[in-house]
Amino acid sequence: MTDRIVLQGISARGFHGVLDAEKRDGQDFVVDVMLEVDLRRAGRSDLLAHTVNYAEVAADIVAVITGPSLDLIEKLADRIAAAALRRPLVQAVEVTVHKPHGARWCRLSRSRFTSRRPRSECRSATCRWSSSAAVTSRS
Repeated sequence: MTDRIVLQGISARGFHGVLDAEKRDGQDFVVDVMLEVDLRRAGRSDLLAHTVNYAEVAADIVAVITGPSLDLIEKLADRIAAAALRRPLVQAVEVTVHKPHGARWCRLSRSRFTSRRPRSECRSATCRWSSSAAVTSRS
């Protein structure tokens, strides 16, 4: 049995993208995460130690968004997934990264990237992944 903790709409300004303007001016990024966790023990005990502190997860996500500049939102999602999977109770994570302002060179309202990473794909403490991700644009 797996339960889910879902955090939606975590936003922060980052300097990610391949265009010079994206790196120079930055833009807002919005992240949704779904953590797969067995929460039966927490449900019985009512103890924070038996669950995942989602305020800490949200702070980790903001730190990744505001951290070093990356070219691809796929890499940003990968770093967010790795941060979530450092929490021992998290069995898998799904991350969606939204670029609300979309592409600047064409008419596009926003773009997003969604990936799901199970703990079993985490090969080391830094979570190097095998490639399996779904890309969705125009939401």
